[in-house]
Amino acid sequence: MTRVAAIDCGTNSIRLLVADVPPVGGHTEVLRRMEVVRLGQGVDATGRLAPEAIERTRVVLAGYAAQARELGAERVRMVATSASRDAANRADFEEMVQTTLGQLPDVVPGLEEAGLSFLGATGSLAAAAAAHGSAVPAAPYLVVDIGGGSTEFVLGDDDGVRAARSVDIGCVRLTERHLHGDPPDADQIQRAESDIRAALADVVAEVPVGEAATLVGLAGSVTTVAALALGLPAYDAAAIHGSRIPVGAVRSVTAGLLTSTRARRAALPVMHPGRVDVIGGGSLVLRVIMDALALDEVVVSEHDILDGIALSLVG
Repeated sequence: MTRVAAIDCGTNSIRLLVADVPPVGGHTEVLRRMEVVRLGQGVDATGRLAPEAIERTRVVLAGYAAQARELGAERVRMVATSASRDAANRADFEEMVQTTLGQLPDVVPGLEEAGLSFLGATGSLAAAAAAHGSAVPAAPYLVVDIGGGSTEFVLGDDDGVRAARSVDIGCVRLTERHLHGDPPDADQIQRAESDIRAALADVVAEVPVGEAATLVGLAGSVTTVAALALGLPAYDAAAIHGSRIPVGAVRSVTAGLLTSTRARRAALPVMHPGRVDVIGGGSLVLRVIMDALALDEVVVSEHDILDGIALSLVG
């Protein structure tokens, strides 16, 4: 058993997982944290990471590094994804991480990001199904990880990844491009949906999505939609992980979010404060994917790229 620390730094949030990972089998969570730092603030418009966004990230990362040391993590890996990958001043971000964490981040390309998401998401599907008393989801799986700057699509099965594609349709990017109203108007929503559908055309050209038997949805936009669809009185990861949400419920939740004011979204008991501004865009990505690909339900996973990073440190 090896104690590891995995850090996932995305466009909207930075997360930490400290876990005990055996040579074979599932990992045991020791600590899991998430903070919204909006590293990708304005990057779609400027092409650069804002200094204040780098500083917000540094403060949280320093705390994560201290916790990893205190808990005795033997190996540490930090993966940085869409926002830092695209930024002209990526070197400033990498220098901050080197100073704060003592090592450089792995700024991974989209396809590697997708593979880590698939590894993390699919490793616990059987256990989650057993916890819910439902059948194990059938392979092949189409794993969809909706991030802040990009969304990863990965098709695979128990033997690994068959095909993958990363496209620039994330909840932060769509919100900053299009969803400016409170709430956004119909034209803004239509423009965002057009962006999503155009990106999906690129995905379908490379990934044989029709082979998928199960859609597996990852990350905060999907888990928040699931929490709302399930009518939970508070965010409950155990209830969400492995839940099956029908497309009708996704449509209903998405419509509600896109027609709500910011104040009304913030008052929802399952809503993380850092997700209030971007949840409409994230839910729209999920709804359009399910409608465009004629998928009847989504199996929701609380395990994602963060768990994949942890598993990648052993073996």
